[in-house]
This record gives sequence, structure tokens and C-alpha cells, in this order.
Amino acid sequence: MKPFSVRQATLSDLDALVPLFDAYRRFYGKSSDPHAAKSFLRDRFEHGESVLFLAEQDNRATGFVQLYPSFSSVSLARTYILNDLFVDAGFRRQGIAGRLMAAAVEYAAALGAVRLSLSTAVINTEAQALYRRTGWTRDEQFYVYHLPIPAIEPLND
Repeated sequence: MKPFSVRQATLSDLDALVPLFDAYRRFYGKSSDPHAAKSFLRDRFEHGESVLFLAEQDNRATGFVQLYPSFSSVSLARTYILNDLFVDAGFRRQGIAGRLMAAAVEYAAALGAVRLSLSTAVINTEAQALYRRTGWTRDEQFYVYHLPIPAIEPLND
């Protein structure tokens, strides 16, 4: 197993991130669109709306994790949403995903966050096994609901 490194990504890593981000989206059934992927990531960097960590092996981008900041009103504290985690298929089973997650935890802890949250597809059992191995617990108290926009006509009171 070759050594790899994990570091916080910057805007200068955009071109290295795009193929990984596009592959991540394809994994979830979206059509390939590197141009849109690049635009989306560029916007996140330029507006400071997310934090990405990049894994590299032999100067090649092999995986990434993306965090979005949030807050807990009940806890009166910062939280993060671990929204995206992806490792190129040719580099899996080397500990890269675990190290990316550890970098996310270290970053959130350093900024005083009280928790990280994530969601994953029900069928993504490999990811679920990784989350359990690394100490994550599945929420058994709350349901998650989504409302696509525009979803309904405005309510008339």
C-alpha cells in the first residue's frame, strides 16, 4: 500500500477535485457534467460556503470530503454536515476514506463544533459499515424530511 496524504483543499485544487466530484455525482445517478461540477465547487470556495479535504497519492487526487457549516439552536453551537465523501474506485480499501473522515472530525473539533452529521443512501452499505467502524451512530430518534422547491402552491390563509 502506497502512502497518501490528506490536506485541506484550496481553490488552486479545483481542477484536481472536479473529476472526483463528477464521479461522486455519477455514483448517485447524476449525469456527468464536469463544467457544472467545477462551477459548483468554485462557488463554494469563493463564498466560503464549504470546506474540502483532499487525499493525494503520488501527486494524484484520490478522494475528498466536503463539509458544510451549520448550527444547533438547541446546543447553541456550531455543527458541520459531512455532505460528500468519495474515494476513486482504484484507491479504495487503503484507509483513505477513514483518514478523510478523521480530517473532517479534527477540523470540526478545532472550531468548537459539537457534532458532525451525515446522511447516506440506504443501499450504500459499504459506507454505512465505514461509518459504524469509525464511531458514527445512526439516528433512531428523528426522521428526516425533504421538500423540493418549488413543491407546492403557496398556502392561502
